[in-house]
Amino acid sequence: MPEIKVKLFANLREKAGESSVTLQGETVKDVLLSLTDLHPSLEELIFEKREEAELHGYINVFLNGNNIKHMDKLETRLNNGDEIGIFPPVSGG
Repeated sequence: MPEIKVKLFANLREKAGESSVTLQGETVKDVLLSLTDLHPSLEELIFEKREEAELHGYINVFLNGNNIKHMDKLETRLNNGDEIGIFPPVSGG
């Protein structure tokens, strides 16, 4: 099974207590479910409905720099060494 580096940003990083983690999974969905198993506090921040693997609309997930919304979304297949970045909404001023 492919090993995937998951990078967390903003409040996701704070909640998890780490900036990245390496997980295994065949699809983006597999990895995100594993991530929320490892860090249950992230579940409500990432998923609207975990049982249906439905992401919050404001969460952006990138695979190797490309938004998964322009790929096969959560069913996007992964390869060993891929990198996922998860971005919550961020505001500044």
